[in-house]
Amino acid sequence: MWKCRLLGHEVRFGAEGPTMSWACERCGGQSGSKTYGSAAEAQKFAAAFDHRDSDDIGQRAPFLGMFPLRLWRLFRKPKR
Repeated sequence: MWKCRLLGHEVRFGAEGPTMSWACERCGGQSGSKTYGSAAEAQKFAAAFDHRDSDDIGQRAPFLGMFPLRLWRLFRKPKR
């Protein structure tokens, strides 16, 4: 697929029992798997590898450089 050639593969990880598997979300290619000793261990590694940096944009940013983004996130959160 042209997106994978241009932007690279978007690998997603998942676990089913003691087996962790991965595949490209865009094209389904480059899949593989690894078996761990327990289902909990496979789930732990799948969750760690599947973490995306874009999920927490602005959380780990430099204070001064990303200050406007931090303000936007502060005011965007719904009040409870």
